[in-house]
Amino acid sequence: MYKIAVLGDRDSVMGFKALGLETFFAEDAEQARHTLHRLAKPAGGAQSDYAIIYITEQLAELLSADIDRYKTSVTPAVILIPGKTGSLGLGARALQNAVERAVGADIG
Repeated sequence: MYKIAVLGDRDSVMGFKALGLETFFAEDAEQARHTLHRLAKPAGGAQSDYAIIYITEQLAELLSADIDRYKTSVTPAVILIPGKTGSLGLGARALQNAVERAVGADIG
């Protein structure tokens, strides 16, 4: 069974633990990069144990090249969420780009 992970600073992701999601804390880009790749790496199988990795926009902004590696993978889906300081608009922009790729045109 696949799992769901949430990666970000402690204050932003702690609430997700109450929902039963696995939370991982990172306060800087290097720590987040290491954790992202560890979560996305298969643990003995052909696919990652995590189907979804939510990552705060604040960290995602620092890891755009690393996140791009997983855009074409079936799993894990890396989804950007706002952090404790609010949205940077990166998640909405990523969703719009994915829709444009799927549909072939800007539908907004």
